[in-house]
Amino acid sequence: MPARTGQQYIELLSKNPAEVWIAGEKIGDVTTHPAFRNGVRSLAALYDQQHSPAIKDVMTFASPSSGDAVGMSFIIPKTIEDLVKRRKMMTNWAQESCGMMARTPDFLNCGISGWAGSSDYFAANRPEFKDNVLRYHEYIRENDLTLTHTLVNLQRSRNTSILDKLEDRVALTVVKETDAGIVVHGSRILATLGPISDEIAVYPTRTHLLGEEAQKQAFSFALPCATPGIKFICRESLDQGSSNFDHPLGSRFEEMDAVVFFDNVFVPWERVFLLGDVEMANKFAAATQSTSHTGHQVVNRTVVKTEFLLGLTSLMAETLGSTEVPHVQEKIGEIVVNLELLKACVRSAEADATLNEWGMMCPSFAPLTAARTVYANSMYPRMAEIVQLLGSSSLMVLPTESDFDAPIAPELEHYLSTETSGARDRVRLFHLAWDVACSAFGGRQVLYERFFGGDPVRNTMLLYQGYDKTNAMDRVQTFLDRKG
Repeated sequence: MPARTGQQYIELLSKNPAEVWIAGEKIGDVTTHPAFRNGVRSLAALYDQQHSPAIKDVMTFASPSSGDAVGMSFIIPKTIEDLVKRRKMMTNWAQESCGMMARTPDFLNCGISGWAGSSDYFAANRPEFKDNVLRYHEYIRENDLTLTHTLVNLQRSRNTSILDKLEDRVALTVVKETDAGIVVHGSRILATLGPISDEIAVYPTRTHLLGEEAQKQAFSFALPCATPGIKFICRESLDQGSSNFDHPLGSRFEEMDAVVFFDNVFVPWERVFLLGDVEMANKFAAATQSTSHTGHQVVNRTVVKTEFLLGLTSLMAETLGSTEVPHVQEKIGEIVVNLELLKACVRSAEADATLNEWGMMCPSFAPLTAARTVYANSMYPRMAEIVQLLGSSSLMVLPTESDFDAPIAPELEHYLSTETSGARDRVRLFHLAWDVACSAFGGRQVLYERFFGGDPVRNTMLLYQGYDKTNAMDRVQTFLDRKG
């Protein structure tokens, strides 16, 4: 099957319902439920891009097995040019949601493609696991499936160790091995996009290392989301059923986050990629360099999102007539600086990309990790704050779309218009700003950007541990030893 259309995505999701719970209700069909349907439609729009005559060649490439047009995010890059091609495709998808949907299918497509390009790594665990990875990559590529993932075990208590404190049957655990496969039981977080995905990938994360006794928690596998025993328990929906005018982001881009419960779930051997080797599990991300590929998608998305915030804040200033105010220029200038730094990190990651030992071209890890770290810790929270500061009182009292259809509409137009904008356009713009920085949707965006990549402290520690500091230290020592 070639690259899917949006309608094909919706139809398959409807035909294969996962067990999804929200607000105490078990959902029958997420494609029609008000908490999920608009997010489904937004993903469908991405798939439709693959069939747009104007950009089809950017969005797809010829499958090496079928010759059909398949999604560009499934490519196993061999050259820097391949990375650039993939980035252009990912940019189109990110622009569809203004960068507000972080877990669009290209994220995991890139990750699984990274596994396939490093498939020999899995053979070191068991020879058949290499073939499992390659077959799975081909399967999701040829069927153009949407994946979610879950990485982190739930814990009853936390400690200061970099190693997680795991408890059997709370953490996701292998409870049985059979001739046909394995059985797992326990829980994982955080499955963003899970309720509206076709498949779920379960694998180790580089930020939560396993202790040497955790063989039963060391694994990687993938299953259909509709597999019996898998339950997605969702947070409250951020789609409040409002119009695109009142909540322009929340009404479109609810990608949903969920906890996943696995109740003695059977995993066939052909869906298992790694099992029982703690050391391999802990080295999983670094060895396959899959984090470099997903990081390429992440930082490119932040470029799109930051550019969107630059456009938003600039329009806010223009609407309010404050473009010449020094502190306004300074604050929007901060966003310009962020944008250029992020773009530079993406280009640096591509320019300094290298072939791994199996011949796959991998973006440079350091600039991507640096960008992700600073975006989470300071850039995005600060830009949300800038939206609040620039909007000030204009964000506090916003009429709704229905008010402009009521008898008070003429008064709204009289009192809320500006020298550069009519009242309705002004209010519509500031509803967008509210959804970015003040609404429940906006609050989740800040929290998500802070933590979706894992614990920022651990991430920075791992960057420190893996970064080659030898040359820098040698230069300092050489200077200290200089005579005269």
